[in-house]
Amino acid sequence: MENLIENKLLKADEAFQEWKKVPFEEKQKLIAKAAEIFKNKSEVFGELITNEMNKPISQAISEVEKCALMMNYYADAQNILRPEKIESEYEISEIHYVPKGVILGVMPWNFPFWQVLRFATPAILAGNTVVLKHASICFGSGNAIEKVFVEAGFPEGVFQNLEVGHGDVKEILEYKTIKGVSLTGSEKAGAEVAATAGKNIKKSLLELGGSDAFIVLDDADLDEAAKVGALARLQNCGQTCVAAKRFIIQREVEFDFLPKFIEEYKKYVPADPILKETKLGGMARPDLADDLEKQYQKALDHGAEAIIPLERISENEFIPGLIRVEEGNPILQEELFGPLGMVLIAHNDEEALEIANNIPFGLSNSVWTKNEERQQFFIDGLESGTVNINRMTSSDPRFPFGGTKSSGYGTELSLLALKEFVTAKTILGK
Repeated sequence: MENLIENKLLKADEAFQEWKKVPFEEKQKLIAKAAEIFKNKSEVFGELITNEMNKPISQAISEVEKCALMMNYYADAQNILRPEKIESEYEISEIHYVPKGVILGVMPWNFPFWQVLRFATPAILAGNTVVLKHASICFGSGNAIEKVFVEAGFPEGVFQNLEVGHGDVKEILEYKTIKGVSLTGSEKAGAEVAATAGKNIKKSLLELGGSDAFIVLDDADLDEAAKVGALARLQNCGQTCVAAKRFIIQREVEFDFLPKFIEEYKKYVPADPILKETKLGGMARPDLADDLEKQYQKALDHGAEAIIPLERISENEFIPGLIRVEEGNPILQEELFGPLGMVLIAHNDEEALEIANNIPFGLSNSVWTKNEERQQFFIDGLESGTVNINRMTSSDPRFPFGGTKSSGYGTELSLLALKEFVTAKTILGK
């Protein structure tokens, strides 16, 4: 295994020596070809995703189509990595953006194509090469992505999938060949990878967990908020870092909003994920379902009340649950990664903001109000990488994506992502 890893890392480094010299526009042409392949094979790859981690097939196909959309964004993007000339007293004063080399991607199972390509596309366009350590249940997705890069005409070694376990990540990251790492995953995994990267003086980018607030104020469109809120919690069986997990409801609309929300919530019933009409599948693995059940019981043991009981109907399927939680319940300091939502009641805007911020995470939040002053209050006050007004969180290639606090650091998506794994090199001369 060790020789296989070494050979792939050497291959990635050899590919980098040539790939970094390829003009930006030529790289973009290859990215456009890969995007076309992903779009044309979205149903094939969607079925692969469904078979690996139980995502409803319609959502899996949409994931692959979104990858194609994102890659086309970068295929058409402005080259912000051109040397910049700086006004100064020197005859030569420029900033050059130099790719770092081989970048390790450590990616999760919940969006097995999107998470990988969201990281890899801008890193590769910037001139780096990539080796992927995917989740063990998604090796098929990792291999499929590698084949698309080859089919699109990328030189061998620009993107490689490594079929290795979690325990191999530390060793791989310590190879001199690896110049940086991007991880999407849990806070624990992020801390371990960041510690190894820091010890070896290597750049790291972390996109970690979240416990996003979905704040409904008394002037919100309650019907729309209820419908969108259910989707925001239960899409991908709730296994989404930016899923709405804490529904903070202003007391004045509690009894108007909750019945609407419960009605929408109950529309999500587990069914066969391979059927296109299915909206809710099972969780990715039975042990993850075990973990969610334990968290549910922990919340109840500390005073939470079941609005809709979380009911396990198979080894990995649940009737989605909804619990009412008071501040101080330790479950609020954890991430619920599955079909279980929390409801909290706030007296006013200030208390809603305080509740929203009173967690370790800071990924994304959603605020529902028609009043511009109230919108601005939350835009200014929420401690998160993204704030959504009257909409659920969804990543968009045009806008930066990332978190703060325990949700990680660094930027994915947008043009800013092109500069994550480059060195800004100052050139001065007379």
